[in-house]
Amino acid sequence: MSADTFTDHRASAPAPAASGRLLGLDLARGLAVLGMFAAHVGPDPADGGPVAGAMQFTHGRASALFAMLAGVSLVLIAGRTPRVGRDGRQALARIVIRALVLLALGTVMTEIGTSVAVILAYYGVYFLLALPLTRLKAGPLAAAALAWALIGPQLSFVLRAGLQSLDWTELLTAHDPIAHYSGEGLLNLLLTGNYPALTWMPFVLAGMALGRIDLSSAAVRARLAVAGAALAAVGYGGSWLACQLAPTEEQLDWWHGPEEGTVATTHPAGLLTASPHSGTTFEVLGSLGIAVFTLVACTALLAQPSSGLRQAAAPLVAPVLAVGTVSLSVYVGHVALIGALGGDDMQGSPLVMLMLFAVLAMALARLWTRLFRRGPLEAVLHRATLLARYVR
Repeated sequence: MSADTFTDHRASAPAPAASGRLLGLDLARGLAVLGMFAAHVGPDPADGGPVAGAMQFTHGRASALFAMLAGVSLVLIAGRTPRVGRDGRQALARIVIRALVLLALGTVMTEIGTSVAVILAYYGVYFLLALPLTRLKAGPLAAAALAWALIGPQLSFVLRAGLQSLDWTELLTAHDPIAHYSGEGLLNLLLTGNYPALTWMPFVLAGMALGRIDLSSAAVRARLAVAGAALAAVGYGGSWLACQLAPTEEQLDWWHGPEEGTVATTHPAGLLTASPHSGTTFEVLGSLGIAVFTLVACTALLAQPSSGLRQAAAPLVAPVLAVGTVSLSVYVGHVALIGALGGDDMQGSPLVMLMLFAVLAMALARLWTRLFRRGPLEAVLHRATLLARYVR
């Protein structure tokens, strides 16, 4: 992740008047990185208490925020007013190059063998799937996101149940070129993994819709805040109500279910849950609502350079902004550090471990961003996308 989610909007988009919008993206991204730290090296949510509750809140929601921000960044690359002609083709080429680099990097990071469910390869797939939609306006993109959220999880349930009953999994994997090099083959990336495209694309599409509108407008932010709160209420509240009205022994607990990327196919009642990473419609809507609200809050905080609130928050915000600016490097670095520490499963570590990870990331990111424009991996990614200039 760079100053956008795994892309570099500063290198490819004109400098917008609303700099607070771009800063808001970086701040939201930084919060998502720290939330991911909490999910990977924080105390176990099952321990109970306020700290465990805060840890539980990060599970699934930080990665959902990342995916939504990826959609915003795709629009910034393609152009808020879609580029046409050679500029448009070069923008699409930059997206394709980023997707392929992230797919390769995600494969390498997965092979490190930590307990972290690395999301990079999934991002590569999201980018490729979003390519045909980069010219759509905000309304159609939002409608597509909602439709996908309503249909995708149910379709995923049916397809995965069919794969199990027909035993096609081994056959598909045997002919999957990606599966020969990584445990994350196409079947996992699209359907059965921790962040499968079939159930996670609504976050990307919603982010693309947000990228098409003016987040610098206070009126727009107010409407989005209401929409985000409504989505969260429908997602989590609707799941709770559905579980009360249709209880069953085989139904997953609505809040504390297993985190495996998709709901189990043992019983359709699992589709009523809203557990983190359960991949249900309720979970997608709830997580999306929180992601929208978070982005709106971050943008509002940084929208007015002269506001007293922004100036008062500056000392606390600056380190998080720095993390968001070099987020790809921070993400890869934290996975590598977990591997170096021999952490096959560091979830459930003491709170001090999470604090050490967070302080180290913020300190290094703050130092780096004072010296360089891009993070180390962000610079490599940017250089790779320079190949797009040869597209005619």
